[in-house]
Amino acid sequence: MQLPRPVPQVNAGEPAGAVDPEIARLQRRLRRETAARQEAEAIAERGLRDLFQRQQEIALLESIAVAANEAASVDDAMRRALEAVCRYAGWPLGHLLLVRGKHPDATLDSTAIWHDESGGRFAALRELSEAIAFDGQVGLPGRVLLSAAPAWANADAANAGDYPRMPLLVRLGLSSLFAFPVVIGNEVVAILEFFSRELQTPDDSMLRLMAQIGTQLGRVIERRRAQDRLVHDALHDPLTQLGNRKLFLDRLEHFLVRSQRISGYQFAVLFVDLDRFKAINDGLGHQAGDQVIVATAQRLTACLRQNDMVARDAADGDYVVSRLGGDEFTILLDNVANASTPIRVAERLLKALATPLLVGQQQVFVTASIGIALSSSGYQDVQDMLRDADIAMYHAKQNGRARWMMFDQTMQEGALRRLTLEAELRQAVGSSQLFLQYQPIVTPRDGRISGFEALLRWRHPVLGMISPIEFIPVAEEVGLIGTIGNWVLEEACRQLRRWQQDHGVPLSMSVNVSATQLAGGELVDAVKRVLAETGIAHGSLKLELTESAVMADAEHALAVFKELKALGVRLSLDDFGTGYSSLSHLRRLPIDTLKIDRSFVSAMDSHSDKRQIAEVVVMLARTLGLDVVAEGVETRAELDILREMGSDFVQGYFYFRPLDVETAAITLAAQSGAAR
Repeated sequence: MQLPRPVPQVNAGEPAGAVDPEIARLQRRLRRETAARQEAEAIAERGLRDLFQRQQEIALLESIAVAANEAASVDDAMRRALEAVCRYAGWPLGHLLLVRGKHPDATLDSTAIWHDESGGRFAALRELSEAIAFDGQVGLPGRVLLSAAPAWANADAANAGDYPRMPLLVRLGLSSLFAFPVVIGNEVVAILEFFSRELQTPDDSMLRLMAQIGTQLGRVIERRRAQDRLVHDALHDPLTQLGNRKLFLDRLEHFLVRSQRISGYQFAVLFVDLDRFKAINDGLGHQAGDQVIVATAQRLTACLRQNDMVARDAADGDYVVSRLGGDEFTILLDNVANASTPIRVAERLLKALATPLLVGQQQVFVTASIGIALSSSGYQDVQDMLRDADIAMYHAKQNGRARWMMFDQTMQEGALRRLTLEAELRQAVGSSQLFLQYQPIVTPRDGRISGFEALLRWRHPVLGMISPIEFIPVAEEVGLIGTIGNWVLEEACRQLRRWQQDHGVPLSMSVNVSATQLAGGELVDAVKRVLAETGIAHGSLKLELTESAVMADAEHALAVFKELKALGVRLSLDDFGTGYSSLSHLRRLPIDTLKIDRSFVSAMDSHSDKRQIAEVVVMLARTLGLDVVAEGVETRAELDILREMGSDFVQGYFYFRPLDVETAAITLAAQSGAAR
């Protein structure tokens, strides 16, 4: 059994107000426990408050992240961020400023993007803010731009006068400004500013949160920049930074739709192609070629900036000047009144491009051919308009280069004809459609046939006879001239061998060789093979090459000619006098014959200048020890003059038109019979 604790007794000698030590101890303990409990409650309260604050911060960051991912544009993302921050902090007004340029020349573009809950009360402040040109020296945004750190300004601060909008803020019932930067790395790309009714002194937590938001929004801008770069690269030429084919066709489609909707609206397409650009690449290298392309792009753009007729929307930059690829450029001209406008532009472009360029230590002369197509032709498809400008450019090249040509319908018909000939010519090779005729080469003193020139003919089963002037260039362009040329050489030499055997006279055969065959590496081997297979008399094969083909690369021609001469082949320079031959080159070339072009022979009896040119050619041939053949002789007067000059041979309609094999054989037989 537990006895009750005895109650302490107060001694009679102690003062009446004295406290028992045990009670005092208990009281102290109680106070300590109470203080500890209160402190614990305060800590718990602060923890809950901090937790709530952190939850609010996380919710804000998450809402901005969602807005950034869902936003259709940077502007939309920034607008949502302004709204989220205003609601979080209880601020009535937020504003976006974008940074233009790079430090130290960066400036601020005060945008029209706001979050405003005032219902129009802050309209004057918004108008003033958008009108101020902020920089590193102006206002709170300028201060943030300069420091790349958050900043604030209160109306009661000693330096409130440094902020130009502060008086208006006060009149509108606002007391404070706060701004923080949007950054990509160390680069400030935008600034968000906010306006508060209460004085603000942001704590470390607020500054840290706004810094996180600034970094988060910076990623939005960085991602948009990357997307813009991808789009830009997809639509622009990497070498010149001009628009590419895709962008050009997009702008052309836009213009075409506009022309169909607006009565009287016209535009034009210019197709620009550099002349002989391949020679620059081959001679100076592709790096030099790239420099020429870049310089050409710059010249085109600079020249067009002088012209108000060039379409140039603010968003388009130089898109109307595009590089399609290689040495091809296109230009769109807007609001064209008539054909004279694109013609004036084309002439100015030709003049600008004609100025020589300095590439390394080499001066380079660049010319261009320009084709023009007008929207007034009623196009329905952009590809058709681009095609027609290209066709016109091709005709400009055919007519001498360094010029412009306007498209007309006959050009398209010619292009279709050319495509038809290309397809049909491929079928004709190896068939009976191609055949040879032979034009006699005659000695003018006695009218006897000394040889023939083999002339290629094409009889199409539907199109009829097609001129060599029309189909030979097609054969050269599509790579068929080598095959056709070899066939002509074989057939002509085989026929010559028959005539030599049948008639026993020293006949020669002249075969034309194209510039493409001369430039290739197979001509000598082909001649060697044909000579061995046919067994024609030594020295009876004569190859004819035009003056322009030989002089295009005289050194290469000299090397080929030496090999041909070693085979016993004679060489003739055709159409002499129509091109440009230096006498030094002419003396080096081992040629045997000069042919006077028919343009100097025709009507020479009534044109003294033609007669004088022919005389000079004959004198030159005599000096160099060469034979002379005059072609295109059609009248007795022309023949008499040439005979008097001393021309060795003539050919033309006066004696014979081109003959088929049977007629030529009969003519040779008659000549042989007359000789006996």
